[in-house]
Amino acid sequence: MQGDSAGISTHHFAGPMSQDDSGEDVVAAVRTPSWPRRSLGALLGCATALFSFSYFLLVGTALGSFLLWPLTRPSALSVLMAGARRLTALERARRSVFFGDRFPERYRASDQKVLRYLAVRSYSGLLCGVVIGLLGFGVVLAGLLLRGMAQGTVRWDELLMQVLLGGVLLFLDVQGLHSLAALDARIARECFGPSEGELLQRRIDELAASRAAVVQAVDAERRRIERDLHDGVQQRLVALAMLLGRARRGRSPEQADALLRQAHQESGDVLTELREVAWRVYPSALDSLGLEEALGGVSERCSIPIRTAFDVGGPLTQPVETAAYFVVSESVTNAAKHSGATAISVQVVLRGRVLAVRIQDNGRGGANPTGSGLRGLRSRVTALDGTLHIDSPVGGPTTITAELPCA
Repeated sequence: MQGDSAGISTHHFAGPMSQDDSGEDVVAAVRTPSWPRRSLGALLGCATALFSFSYFLLVGTALGSFLLWPLTRPSALSVLMAGARRLTALERARRSVFFGDRFPERYRASDQKVLRYLAVRSYSGLLCGVVIGLLGFGVVLAGLLLRGMAQGTVRWDELLMQVLLGGVLLFLDVQGLHSLAALDARIARECFGPSEGELLQRRIDELAASRAAVVQAVDAERRRIERDLHDGVQQRLVALAMLLGRARRGRSPEQADALLRQAHQESGDVLTELREVAWRVYPSALDSLGLEEALGGVSERCSIPIRTAFDVGGPLTQPVETAAYFVVSESVTNAAKHSGATAISVQVVLRGRVLAVRIQDNGRGGANPTGSGLRGLRSRVTALDGTLHIDSPVGGPTTITAELPCA
């Protein structure tokens, strides 16, 4: 009498974790209970199925005329559903207690799904009771056969025929119980959690939102690059051209030499700023040296001391490396500009198939998760089916954690 908890499968959307932030996307079975406990749950299921069948038979008959009349149909249906949902809650408790199933807490099935579940559950439960009864009847016949053998009233050819027939019936009984247990688990999963169609539709909605967020993030990145080039590099190039023009028009060699020294200094500043803009667009060190060396470049360019812990034992794909780099780079940049922090710690750890990135600063906190920078990071991480958590209470510290699936 199998509970067949394996029939309850795990569904998730928020990324590599088994649950999303709300804990509503997971329908899972945990730690299979012992077979006596599952057997007791199956026997109890036969009783609850009989109770559900009796409820539909009595209450449905009493409310039948009211359900057919359009004016009284809503009230009669609400009365019917009130009892049906209580029966459904009883079945859910039975699956949780005796089979160890775990279902989303806040998921509410539709009326049609509840009625369909109770109808199928009544049928399968009563059929399971019939199969158990046949199994018990077979045990009684086996006892009578053994007594006949002890008394010598059963011939060997009759014994062989009875054993062969009993073995076939026992196999059919066991297979029937196994199939009914699997059906019980499957219909419970479909009623107490989102169906495959609902999961697919939710996934489609998430992918559509993620695609739109990526497009917005790319546009925002382009505007930021244009602003950096216009307000930074372009202004410095204009200043450099003015210095060179003044040097050409200089009346004395000493003045021209001073202006050329200023122009040389300005050209170095332009190159430095242009290199910074290029690093923010895409760090070439990621392709040539890898993620660890690219993060070392972030530490070198930051004015705040950064303590980095890098523990990645396996290779990473380019999209994961790129996302991890930008999470660290943007977080460090925000901390240096806005938090007033004096120390930053960065941890990059590969845990199985998930790359965990954690950035923490000792600044004043109060970071806005809906700001353009953090919103862009969230879109970048979500595009890889990852998750981004931001914890920034007023007064600090600020902790940003990203989990990126690597497979």
